Amino acid sequence: MTVKERYEEARKEYEKLGIDVEGAMERTASIPLSMHCWQGDDVVGFDQKGPLSGGIQTTGNYPYRARNDEELFRDIEKTLSYVPGKHHKLNLHASYAIFEDGEWVDRNKIEPRHFKKWVDLAKKNHLGLDFNSTNFSHPLAENGTLSSENEEVRRFWIEHNIRCLKIAEYFAEETGEPCLLNIWIPDGLKDLPADRRAPRERLKDSLDRILAVPYDRSKVYVSVESKVFGIGMESYTVGSHEFYMNYAAKNNILCLIDTGHFHPTEIVADKLSSMLLFNDKLALHVSRPVRWDSDHVVLFNDDLRELAEEIVKNGPEHFFIGMDYFDASINRISAWTNGMRNMEKALLYAELEPNRELAQLQNGRNFTKIMSLREEIKTLPFGDIWNYYCEKDGVPAEHDWFADCEQYEEKVLSARV
Repeated sequence: MTVKERYEEARKEYEKLGIDVEGAMERTASIPLSMHCWQGDDVVGFDQKGPLSGGIQTTGNYPYRARNDEELFRDIEKTLSYVPGKHHKLNLHASYAIFEDGEWVDRNKIEPRHFKKWVDLAKKNHLGLDFNSTNFSHPLAENGTLSSENEEVRRFWIEHNIRCLKIAEYFAEETGEPCLLNIWIPDGLKDLPADRRAPRERLKDSLDRILAVPYDRSKVYVSVESKVFGIGMESYTVGSHEFYMNYAAKNNILCLIDTGHFHPTEIVADKLSSMLLFNDKLALHVSRPVRWDSDHVVLFNDDLRELAEEIVKNGPEHFFIGMDYFDASINRISAWTNGMRNMEKALLYAELEPNRELAQLQNGRNFTKIMSLREEIKTLPFGDIWNYYCEKDGVPAEHDWFADCEQYEEKVLSARV
């Protein structure tokens, strides 16, 4: 049977449950995912030569990482050729500024022109752009950034984030799509703090000074991202979830939820509906924690499906969905592709559930039928729907993309010695 024939048989099975398969595929294709640039080069970036810092680690020694902008751009375009959906974005860190003709400026002096090549890449591939200030992997980030007790250091990072605000506005103007500017800092302490309040007061003041700079709120959405702990800051993080959730609400900006930044027993998907009762939009970084915030490649597992269900049920238009993982132990194109496709796959899976009927059953407290219906859905031929969704969008099916990826490694990546 052809992919189309298998799809038609699968569609009939879904329609027995009243599910509009064509509608589900159309809705999924309209949901933008923001593909993170940092998987391709292990979060190295272009502006510093030192090691990663701020509790960030990339493990593995797989060869052929991208070493410059040309290689990174080529790998990004190869990955995008495997990912269905035509409304995606590219998510950048400020450390990926591109300097030419021997120029270099520090992060508190970066300008939109240092990202023109990224804008050109986005336009060529019909992508939007999101942005992140890079408050780590820098000599002045070793002892705190926006919460630093050193006023000169804190001023440096305030200036950096203000520069990022203007670059985000430039991205929105050039691409015609709103840009999410996310702020995350690694500030914290390895052992028990003597004063929890003062660093948070300084962080609040720093954010206030950044947001005091005028910007077009219809073009730029600012978000703040929390973390429960990090390497070297196991006992105390200044930017806790409670701090940022309250700061975002009070200042009418977005709170970003990273799926790896909470306690391992927390169900991150459960947070979304509560947040959206008090916020019109919510930002996400999708990762896969293994025992800690380890940024493993996103898999099509229960956690991801539950997250996708909540996105679909609450309305995808309320979310900025950014991917955030980095694995240097395997082929990086494969890592990128698996994570992106799995997020898209989970969204389609969620769209193919009888969500309205399930909600009505819960409202009628018919929990017996809810359980049985959910178990029935698990055995439906979803793979046939997914493969047709990919074929319809002009990207390889599940088996075919990896074969092409292996050829890309053999012919292109292996030349990087």
